[in-house]
Amino acid sequence: MSISLQQVPSQDGVRWTRNAFALFMRRPLAFTGMFAAFLVCVLLVTLLPVVGSVVMLMSLPLLTLGFMLASKSALNDGPVHPGQFIEPLRQSGPRRTALLTLCALYALGTVSIMQLAEWIDGGSFERLQMLMAKGEEARAEMEALLADPSLTWGMVTRFGLAGALSIPFWHAPALIHWQGQSVGHALFSSTLALWRCKGAFFAYAMAWMAVIVVFGVLAALLFTLFGARQLAGLVAMPAGLMFSTVFYVSLLFTYNGCFSIGKADTPVATTRPLD
Repeated sequence: MSISLQQVPSQDGVRWTRNAFALFMRRPLAFTGMFAAFLVCVLLVTLLPVVGSVVMLMSLPLLTLGFMLASKSALNDGPVHPGQFIEPLRQSGPRRTALLTLCALYALGTVSIMQLAEWIDGGSFERLQMLMAKGEEARAEMEALLADPSLTWGMVTRFGLAGALSIPFWHAPALIHWQGQSVGHALFSSTLALWRCKGAFFAYAMAWMAVIVVFGVLAALLFTLFGARQLAGLVAMPAGLMFSTVFYVSLLFTYNGCFSIGKADTPVATTRPLD
């Protein structure tokens, strides 16, 4: 099986984002429904004592892989449905075992980061979330908590290590499922791919930031123009759902950009290219 790393120009990161929105607009309801179905399942799973949170964390690599399968299917005018989340688990043999191992490693890494951050901030982050839910009545206590340096270091640890953890796991599920790589090989290949295409991923991140900022500014201006600024928050949830869905749709384009795969049934080949 022929697979090689590519080094793409920085502007490809913007193209990945643009292509994701174009593909999303082909099947907006199907993609959004797929993501909403995953959120509902996660909500139900987290109700289980002890194991619920662990199973939820283990499902996140399947979320990324499921959207890559759905995006590949949509590019070739195929169906998009929630069943694609569990499609990789239907295969037997070492690929399924490797994928489940990867899911367990991701959950273990995430739990370890959370425990370390909680040890650093002494539970301040959890307390901050509780105070934010109370609103204005807890404003004074919230301001005092935000001035605590342990909370700052805890947040830096939490989000910094979470970002670092995402690098080896970015392409790993797809490399296991489509290319049959081992867990270690897939984690290494994903890390190396993101490093070689770091310019494109930087542009990709900046493009997403620009989309969110521009949307926020335009929404605020529009609601202010109509004198209903207090209603601006009503669009936050549907907008967040849409942008999250498009982000997961974009993962296939990052994969195709990072790897050159010489096999006819790989996701690189599409019947209706977006470019």
